[in-house]
This record gives sequence, C-alpha cells and structure tokens, in this order.
Amino acid sequence: MSNTRFSTALHVLTLLAKNQEDWVSSDFIAGSICINPVMVRRELSSLNEAGLIYSRKGKDGGSKLSKKPEEISLGEVYLAVKNSEILGKKNKDTNSNCPVGSRINRKLEELSHEADRLLRQYLDKKSLAEFAKGFD
Repeated sequence: MSNTRFSTALHVLTLLAKNQEDWVSSDFIAGSICINPVMVRRELSSLNEAGLIYSRKGKDGGSKLSKKPEEISLGEVYLAVKNSEILGKKNKDTNSNCPVGSRINRKLEELSHEADRLLRQYLDKKSLAEFAKGFD
C-alpha cells in the first residue's frame, strides 16, 4: 500500500504530456522525479506494456505517449502499475479457531475489492489531460 509506482507513473506521463513533440529521455524523467533512471525505465516498461507509451532506444531515444492525453484515463495508469492490494497485506496465519481470525482475511479481501472498485471508478473519470492541466 505504501509503494510509489502510481505516483511515479503519473509523474512520467505528465512529463510526456507536457512534452508531446519530443522524445523524453529516462535521464530527464529521473532528474524530475529525483530517482535512479533504472527505476524510471522499469516504470516505462510497464507503461509500454499497457499501451500507454512507446519508447525507442539509442542516442536519440526516449519515450512518448502512444495516444492523446485526453484518451488516457488515470484508471488505466492505476491498472498498469498496480502491484498490491489497496488496503495492504493481510495477516497470513490467523487463528482458525477464533470467530474473527477464521474469517478476517475473507472479509478484508471483500473490503479491499470494493475499495479498489470505487477507486478505479473515480480514476476512470479523470484523464491525463485534466491532471496535466494543473501544471500550466
């Protein structure tokens, strides 16, 4: 729950939205986020796999959005980088003889799925273009 993948991905995509005509290098992106370019390239790979960007290697390489910022929902970004439950990890070994311990993980999973559904529903209504306007 405390990872930075969504914020990093949104930072990357906002930079690409603001520089749509240019191939933006991972070094430039890393400098804006103040993280190692290797971490940026990992996120670029995830965003590429999700079809949100395309990248090219080499001296004149970099990344660009694969579609207009108006066509990218923040929900798509969330799904591209989501790697954990929204409410965090559950306790693995609970007491199966306890009325709470025997059912807590099932109940937490239901709660987590509903929270995730609501978050995605909200994020699907927001576009990258709307988000990026906040940096004009």
